[in-house]
Amino acid sequence: MRNLQSGSEGSAAARATPAVLSWGRYPQLHHRALHKPAWRDQLPRVLEAAAPGSLLPFGLGRSYGDSCLNGGRELLDCSRLDRVLAFDETTGVVRCEAGLSLADLVGIFLPKGWFLPVTPGTSLVTVGGAIANDVHGKNHHCAGTFGAHVPRLALLRSDSGLLVCDAAEHPDLLRATIGGLGLTGVIAWADIRLKRVDGPWINNESIPFRSLKTFLDLSHESNERFEYTVAWIDCFAGRNARGIFFRGNHAAGDRQEFRPRHGPTVPFAPPGWLLNPWSIRAFNATFYALHAHKRGAGRESYQAFFYPLDSINDWNLLYGRHGFLQYQCVIPEQRLDAFEELLERIARSGMGSFLGVLKQFGPAPPPGMLSFPRPGLTIALDFPMRGEKTLSLMRSFDEVVRQSGGALYPAKDARMSPELFEVSYPQWRDFVPYLDPKMSSSFWRRVTGLG
Repeated sequence: MRNLQSGSEGSAAARATPAVLSWGRYPQLHHRALHKPAWRDQLPRVLEAAAPGSLLPFGLGRSYGDSCLNGGRELLDCSRLDRVLAFDETTGVVRCEAGLSLADLVGIFLPKGWFLPVTPGTSLVTVGGAIANDVHGKNHHCAGTFGAHVPRLALLRSDSGLLVCDAAEHPDLLRATIGGLGLTGVIAWADIRLKRVDGPWINNESIPFRSLKTFLDLSHESNERFEYTVAWIDCFAGRNARGIFFRGNHAAGDRQEFRPRHGPTVPFAPPGWLLNPWSIRAFNATFYALHAHKRGAGRESYQAFFYPLDSINDWNLLYGRHGFLQYQCVIPEQRLDAFEELLERIARSGMGSFLGVLKQFGPAPPPGMLSFPRPGLTIALDFPMRGEKTLSLMRSFDEVVRQSGGALYPAKDARMSPELFEVSYPQWRDFVPYLDPKMSSSFWRRVTGLG
């Protein structure tokens, strides 16, 4: 789903635009103008004409909160800049424009025996967005983040033109751009190291667990033998957490063809009352029972394993017309008590999430100045927006995260306080000198007061 509501096809000219929505559909912000260049040589004119702090690159709008929004100012939609520029068949390094989606990248190169080194839980994000948010996936414990596999990129800045950034030239600007939320300039192209795979199939296992300690033991035991690990957790279970642990590897020697299927589309936002404690409890109980029943080894396509929700078009509408908020944090794994407290607060609130994802981050050093992943456990939870009731619950989560030395993920955030941003990213002032003077975002202004 393209979340941009208007804009001129085939023109880089600015157009008045109504509300532009991120994936969470909250907040709903209006923008003064939207630019939609079709060619890279149109970008310098857009940057030259922009006022200081007025512009933000935009991809496919899959950030959940306001990190991809620039309320009252301008957006630069890069999604039409989606060309593959070069490919080295000996190294697997592909050079592409930043508007190319991961879905298209996989579609082009998986039939040739190459796959993404790291992928988030949706393929419907752009390469530029994956770099700007330094996305992570199920293999962080062995591969780190997406940005760790970007050895070089070209950055177009309003103050210095086109700069090629790698380990030799402008290495600090490369570190600032990875995880830099689009604030260091416009990525003109990027090199990505793809990885060799035999085919589109994953050998997978699913294992039910009944406590956070068991989940952690499964993670440690799986790290050496499985490239991909993740868990679904039933948030209504409270401290006595139950869930399903998933792990898998690319199937060796299996080149059987797989044809991607297109699933149903959610046609409209249903009434908010459909997502209530009883319906979510019923879903969680059913999901746990089904996967516990079919526990064990199996085989599934890469789409089913990595991108199960991509098969439901516009699934974000299921949360109703007020949208939803995702809360994703990371907490040191020795603080299991903090995770138990989070789950207990969810259970007491009656506002459980049916999409609860739990993952162990590995020790890989972050490649970006503002990268979110760090050693610990991360949990991602979705909550329908119910006004102050939802916001109050999340503020109570903030207390736990702050006291445990944790952090929140900007790509999933719509309401983090400046105080919690300071705790999560105490090094953010080191990033400020690398800001492009014409770039800003609603998120950045909210958490720093700058721009």
